[in-house]
Amino acid sequence: MQIDTKFHGNITILEEQQWVFPKGLPGFEDEKSFVLLPIEGNEFFQVLQSTKTAYIAFIVANPFTFLESYSFKIDEPTIELLKIEKQEEVFILTILNLQDPFEQSTMNLQAPLIFHVNEKKAKQMILNDGQYSMKHPIANHVKGGR
Repeated sequence: MQIDTKFHGNITILEEQQWVFPKGLPGFEDEKSFVLLPIEGNEFFQVLQSTKTAYIAFIVANPFTFLESYSFKIDEPTIELLKIEKQEEVFILTILNLQDPFEQSTMNLQAPLIFHVNEKKAKQMILNDGQYSMKHPIANHVKGGR
């Protein structure tokens, strides 16, 4: 399948590389299919690219890489939607808001992306506890040798 992307140009992806977001993303409810693409020369960040709309692409990262203490409970609607049975079936990413200079970039810990490996489904889950920020600075964590 050929798709146009924001950062990688026109590329070919396999059907099994797609992640289905049954409800889309908040603000992008019509975007249901995404693919995770690498960023050359960077092991921490990836691109979550819409397979339908080239300009819809988000820089994402594993939040635990930057904040080991990050912790939350996946809510029942998400568990049911993604058909999660075991913790080992999921991985978590968070959307970054890149800034110039890079040290001012933030990550959205208030709305993690939950991916179910076996089902190839995902959802952005909004946390309602207020413990985490939508604009958590990553500078301290990046400078810390990560």
